Amino acid sequence: MVQLITACLICVLLPWLVQVWSLPASWQRPETDNTAIAALCALVLGFWLHSSVASLPGTRESSGILPGFLASFGLTLTVILLLRIEYSRSLLVVAFVLSVAWFFLVYAMTQRKTQLVLGVVEGGRVGLFDAMNGVEAVRLDGTALPEQIDAVTADFRHDHSDAWEARLADYTLAGIPVYHSKDLYESLTGRADLEHLSENTFGALGPLASLLEFKQWVDRLIALPVIILLLPLFAIVAMAIKLDSPGPVFFMQRRMGYRGHEFSVIKFRTMREDRQHPRGGEERSGDRAGIDQFITKENDRRITKLGRFLRRTRIDELPQAFNILAGQMSWIGPRPEASQLSEWYEAEIPFYRYRHVVRPGITGWAQVNQGHVAEIHDIRTKLQYDFYYIRNFSLWLDILIVVKTIRTVFTGFGHK
Repeated sequence: MVQLITACLICVLLPWLVQVWSLPASWQRPETDNTAIAALCALVLGFWLHSSVASLPGTRESSGILPGFLASFGLTLTVILLLRIEYSRSLLVVAFVLSVAWFFLVYAMTQRKTQLVLGVVEGGRVGLFDAMNGVEAVRLDGTALPEQIDAVTADFRHDHSDAWEARLADYTLAGIPVYHSKDLYESLTGRADLEHLSENTFGALGPLASLLEFKQWVDRLIALPVIILLLPLFAIVAMAIKLDSPGPVFFMQRRMGYRGHEFSVIKFRTMREDRQHPRGGEERSGDRAGIDQFITKENDRRITKLGRFLRRTRIDELPQAFNILAGQMSWIGPRPEASQLSEWYEAEIPFYRYRHVVRPGITGWAQVNQGHVAEIHDIRTKLQYDFYYIRNFSLWLDILIVVKTIRTVFTGFGHK
């Protein structure tokens, strides 16, 4: 609350006073006061959005600052334009910039030390913290608690002795946080454990059906105008692909989708046609030799020069908006894998099919945190991200993914 009040004074009241005092009385118009009130509302809303995103497990406190204030000031500007309210553009921009800068400054000054000293109670799945970056795992013997410990973790599914149960209660009474190892692992990594299927906060294995249906309609409502706006870009990319290499403009492939139903994904072609992945997925070989052709490797020679640019900027993914309009995909969700790859993963990884409980997406939690992968050991980590997304399915997580996707587009993170 102190941060918010101080932000209102520095980011809104101070610029308003400067503008009022610096302008002659004859130049002072209602738009100055209107903008100050609007900026104040946007600041409060942005603070709430930022706090909501930052509260997600596995996210940094600063993760919600930029998306929160972009959304709040953008919504405020939309309302101003729709209602045709007179406003000062310069004052609104200054308030936005100061708000973002202020909360980033607060985060930099108040963030905790990067090394977490964690007391670990033996028994069950607690070895995950031993090699975790930023965590110093200290084994507890039950006799005395090490000094300067930040928290204690234990596997609550393990049958601890009565003495340890009492000791955990003592830690809590002493003001030391005690966490279930499974929940703490998710909070620190943004990944869900693969040993067990995890229910969400409503006690169900999958997201609420009403949330999935609402999200599908929102996806479609966004997809239609996006497709119309992108048609000129589609035409330019199509001509560039034709000039770059022989073959069709689009690449069609059978992918595994929502509830395990196959569909044909549509993307811009980025590989040479003579060595492109087979169309339609007629081949159903489950061995490694059969699925290698569906895996894009680092510096894959099949990728054209234009294709590398399209992949790096993710422009090749944009035609999947048609899949979204058809209800086969979402803007945000687990990456849809080729049917042959999906069958192979299902045979190698327990619970792999669980990821199909939500619609696949153009971008997603795994895509922005890990990038494109295909090998089994990488897929296990990717599946942890997918399970985490399903368990924490929410608007706030989607907002965070959108912001991380923007970063991915500009940096080319994870492309192959």
